[in-house]
Amino acid sequence: MEIKGKKAVVFGGASGMGRASAELLASRGADVAVLDRPESAGAEVAAEFGGGFHPVDVTDFEATERALADAVGQLGGLHVAVTTAGGGVARRTLTKEGPHDLETFRRVLDLNAVATFNISRLAAAHMSRNSPDDTDGTGERGAIVNTASIAAFEGQIGQVAYGAAKAAIAGMCLTMARDLGSLGIRVTAIAPSLFETGAVATIPDEVKSTLVKDAAFPKRLGRPEEYAKLVLAIVDNPMLNGQCLRLDAGQRFAPK
Repeated sequence: MEIKGKKAVVFGGASGMGRASAELLASRGADVAVLDRPESAGAEVAAEFGGGFHPVDVTDFEATERALADAVGQLGGLHVAVTTAGGGVARRTLTKEGPHDLETFRRVLDLNAVATFNISRLAAAHMSRNSPDDTDGTGERGAIVNTASIAAFEGQIGQVAYGAAKAAIAGMCLTMARDLGSLGIRVTAIAPSLFETGAVATIPDEVKSTLVKDAAFPKRLGRPEEYAKLVLAIVDNPMLNGQCLRLDAGQRFAPK
């Protein structure tokens, strides 16, 4: 898909991998809307590249529908949807205090898996109204890029909720791509390892080096712009579909 002139939304676009993706898409000529929490720096980030900001908590599913509709209305359409919002907790299935509480497990699933599915289904509905893009003969209408994690495949001790949520995102890719293929809408996910975002970015360098000691190369945390480059490659290449792509420098998480 040719990026220039396309309409894109980035959930979690106020910081980290989402911000880098929004900025890179905008630099390539896309019209981009940032959707993130009301207290985020979304307005300032979007203003830097002339985009719009739409505050939303993705776990408020009805509010997400309204915010996305507002964003699409202002953009005048939707061709690309990127979701990076998410998070987890450190809690074992069973501890001396008792079993993992269900409320926390549900909250992590809502924030990651349910919110991602909600955004994807709504984005697909907007994309389905596009005229097919026949510039390369594929008749494409849209591309959805979600964010999983390598914890989906090698969840560490204490990541049972987070690993399950990210595995659900990875598991949606092929089925959703098949569901939407007749409409010319592609669905992929990216499974990053540890990246220089959020709390991880503030830890001492010596601690960071231990976190990536089992990476093949490079032995460092990923950079948000490297995630954004893969988003751009996915959108650009129509043969990338139905797959969860690891972005991990060859790292495999150890148990802890």
